[in-house]
Amino acid sequence: MIKPVRRAAFFGLILASLVSGCAMQPPAPATPQNPAVAELLATASAETRAGRLPQAIAVLERALRIEPRNPLLWQELARVYLQRDDYRQAEQMAARSNSWVGSNRSLLAENWRIIGVAREERGDPAGARAAFERAAQLEHL
Repeated sequence: MIKPVRRAAFFGLILASLVSGCAMQPPAPATPQNPAVAELLATASAETRAGRLPQAIAVLERALRIEPRNPLLWQELARVYLQRDDYRQAEQMAARSNSWVGSNRSLLAENWRIIGVAREERGDPAGARAAFERAAQLEHL
C-alpha cells in the first residue's frame, strides 16, 4: 500500500508529466488545414441551419477523424449539441475544444459561454456563473 504522502507525490509527478507533455505539443490551428475538412465544416453548417442536427453531428465527427486536434471543429460540435438540448455533450465538446485551443482567447471565451449555457440549462447556476465569468475574463485580457 502506498502511504498518503507518497501517493500525493506520485500523483503530482504523473500530473506534472502529463502537463509537460501537453505543453510540448504545438496548439492546432483553429481553421481547418485540410480542404476536405473545410468543406465538411461548410456542409455541417448548412445541415445545422436546415435543422438536420444528427446529420451535422455525423459530418463534424467525420471532419474530426481527419483533424482530431482542431478546436473549431470541437466547438462547432458543441454548438450543435447545445441546439439539440444535449447539454452534457455540449459541455464536454466545448471542454475538448479548450484542450486544443492554445492561446486563442476568443475561441476559449466562446467555449466558456457554451459551457455556461449548458450548465444553466442543466440547472447549475453557480457553474454557469463561473463559466460566464471565465469567458468575460478572457475577453478583457
